Amino acid sequence: MRIWIDLANSPHVPFFHALTKEFKQRGHEVEVTARDFAETVELAHAAGFTPEVISGHGGRELAGKAGNLVRRAWALRAWAHSRPLDLAVSHNSYSQILAARALSLRSVTLMDYEHQPANHLAFRFASRIIVPRAFPEAALTRYGAHEAKVKRYNGTKEDVYLADFKRDPGFEDELRNLGIGREDVLVVVRPPARDALYHRFDNELFDELLERLSSHPLVKVILLPRNDSQRAMYGARANAKLIIPEHALDGPNLIASSDLVISAGGTMNREAAALGVPAATIYAGEWAAVDEELVREGRLTRISTQQDLQNLSIEKKPLAQIRSSLHVRAEVTDLILEE
Repeated sequence: MRIWIDLANSPHVPFFHALTKEFKQRGHEVEVTARDFAETVELAHAAGFTPEVISGHGGRELAGKAGNLVRRAWALRAWAHSRPLDLAVSHNSYSQILAARALSLRSVTLMDYEHQPANHLAFRFASRIIVPRAFPEAALTRYGAHEAKVKRYNGTKEDVYLADFKRDPGFEDELRNLGIGREDVLVVVRPPARDALYHRFDNELFDELLERLSSHPLVKVILLPRNDSQRAMYGARANAKLIIPEHALDGPNLIASSDLVISAGGTMNREAAALGVPAATIYAGEWAAVDEELVREGRLTRISTQQDLQNLSIEKKPLAQIRSSLHVRAEVTDLILEE
């Protein structure tokens, strides 16, 4: 088959990089489009993709998001119209799903967050929906997903692309160039996705977290902004202890090198859990069932109060235990390609 992948956000790049290798090993061809949003395009090129970049972000306002979604769907439809494509695949790229529907092209969407309002669109128009085993049945029904087109897999999407991860010894040089040594307690943090449809509120605890980390004598913080406005806002506070890299770093190697990962989102925390690195979430919205499962398993800590913040352990990590999850990658590939 000729498979069309659309990369709509930064976390989609490593996920589909791993799956693309699986597709090609099974004899399929792949074409890639990308949305110019966050670090998606930069990471795509770094991963070896040569995507056709189509449109960008619609901004924070709902009207802008909706208009951009439709415009990008139309542009993707025009791009795909003359190509002999057999299957469209994304991690809830709403524009791709609409474009595929307009072209009568079979589409597969994967999703792991049940509180995303736009699931209403994706789950109704996609030909197949693939979710983790922990994804609640009630959320599928609420968003209009017919049982016949829902498939489930064990694990998380992060297990798919970290299944065979091996640390790059040369990454230590990158950290050294940023002023981080082996003796430092490295904490990687990710701010809230304030522009996202599922995160329409402020997160005051995140700023208190930065204050606590900055006051710790052994801690160096790498902060990963989600967009240019966050880069400008936190850049004003950057110093030798609060570091904002000028270019995208290799995510898995950065996390594997960290002593603690704290994110107000989900992907980076689940990457840390998959790599056996201590992780804490400071997300203030509605929790995903996959994250609740990680908390129950003791692989993720919740920070929801000031007391939680004070109780957070900040120290050099013990030896990491990376999960072996090649079976998850194979299972997801099978579900995508299944007729």
